[in-house]
Amino acid sequence: MTNTKNTGIFWIILLASAILEAVWATALGLSNGFTQLAPTIVFAVTALLSMLGLGFAVKRIPLGTAYAVWVGIGAALTVGWAMITGVESASPLKLLFIAGIVGCAAGLKALPTEKPVAKPE
Repeated sequence: MTNTKNTGIFWIILLASAILEAVWATALGLSNGFTQLAPTIVFAVTALLSMLGLGFAVKRIPLGTAYAVWVGIGAALTVGWAMITGVESASPLKLLFIAGIVGCAAGLKALPTEKPVAKPE
């Protein structure tokens, strides 16, 4: 199992990148097809930073795990923000499913990150 101390900064950067994913997704919606300058600029900057962070995180976190956590947390935050701001309706089932996404992302983080050893034939 990989020591959490060795991967801690990579997980922090991955979480920050997931937050930026929610920002760029929200800005994308506000850009009105890239016709509104300010949201378009926010989209471009945060999308770039989010991708760079994801790219950095996969140096130490397996790609499948990092991508699932990045997408899951980003999607949950995007939907959560849309519900808080009234853009999307909230419901108990929607909240349950968002909690499921976050729970699955947390579960992936809790798993060991060691690579499987190939068995000799």
